[in-house]
Amino acid sequence: MNNRELLKDKKRIVVKVGTSSLIHKKTGNINLFRLEKLVRVLTDLHNSGKDVILVSSGAIGVGYKALGLKDRPDPLPLKQACSAIGQGQLMMIYQKLFAEYNQASAQILITKETMLNDERRFNAKNTFDQLLDLDVIPIVNENDTVSTEEIEFGDNDTLSAVVTAVVKADLLILLTDIDGLYTDDPHKNPEAKLISEIAEIDDTIENMAKGAVSKVGTGGMATKIAAANIVTDAGADMVIANSEDLGDLLRIVDGKDIGSLFLAHKRKNFNFKTYLTERPYFRKE
Repeated sequence: MNNRELLKDKKRIVVKVGTSSLIHKKTGNINLFRLEKLVRVLTDLHNSGKDVILVSSGAIGVGYKALGLKDRPDPLPLKQACSAIGQGQLMMIYQKLFAEYNQASAQILITKETMLNDERRFNAKNTFDQLLDLDVIPIVNENDTVSTEEIEFGDNDTLSAVVTAVVKADLLILLTDIDGLYTDDPHKNPEAKLISEIAEIDDTIENMAKGAVSKVGTGGMATKIAAANIVTDAGADMVIANSEDLGDLLRIVDGKDIGSLFLAHKRKNFNFKTYLTERPYFRKE
C-alpha cells in the first residue's frame, strides 16, 4: 500500500481554506457558491465517519467589504474592527449552510497567546475533543479582534498547523490557489514541475517555497512549508492542493494523487511552541 492509499485511514482531518478560495477575485465579495460547496463536501466527509475541523480565513475580507472600504486595511485597529464585523457575518453564513445539511457547527477563535499557554491550550484541546465527540464541526479562525502584531499567528497556515498538532489530527489539507509545491514558481517558469510527495523538508524544499506568494491571502508557499514543518514533526501528514475543485477534498482522502503530500515523521522531542517563538518560518538546525 502506497502513502496515498494510507490517507483513507485518517480519522481526524483539519482543512484550511484561504481567503483567495472564498472570494470573487474581481470584486472581493464572498463567493457563496464556493462556500456552499465547501460546506457540502465537509459535511459529506464528516458523514463518512471522519472528525472534521475547518480553519477558515475571510473575516477581515468580509468585514472591510461590509464597511464599504475599497482595499484591505493596513492599520491594526481598522483590521480588528473589520474582523469584529466580518467574523460574525461569516459565521452566520457558515452556520446557515451547515444547518441545511443538518450538520452542527461551532466557532472557535484562537490567539497565539492561547496556544503558548499550557493551561489555555489544554482547555482548547478539551473543547475541540468535546465538540468532535458531539459530531460538531468546529470552525476556527484567529481572534483578530484582540490579537496584536506581537501575539498574532500572521496567517492561517500556521494556525491550522498548530490546531493539527494540538488536537492530534492525522491529516492537514491546505487548500490554496496553486496545485501544490513546484520545483519553481509555475507562474514565472513553465518548466516548473509539481512535486507529488515530500518525505523530508530539507533546504532544497524550503528554497523552492521562497517567493511563491498568493495574490490575495496573507500567506504564501513559504508559510505552507513552515506549516508542514510543524505538522509532520507532530506526526501528521499534510497535503497542499488547489481549491479550484473542492471535490478534490474527498478524492485526497480517498487516496488519489492530488496536490503535494508531506509525510509525517514524528519527533520524540516535538514541541510546537519552539516553532511559534524561535523558528516561525523555517527550521534552523
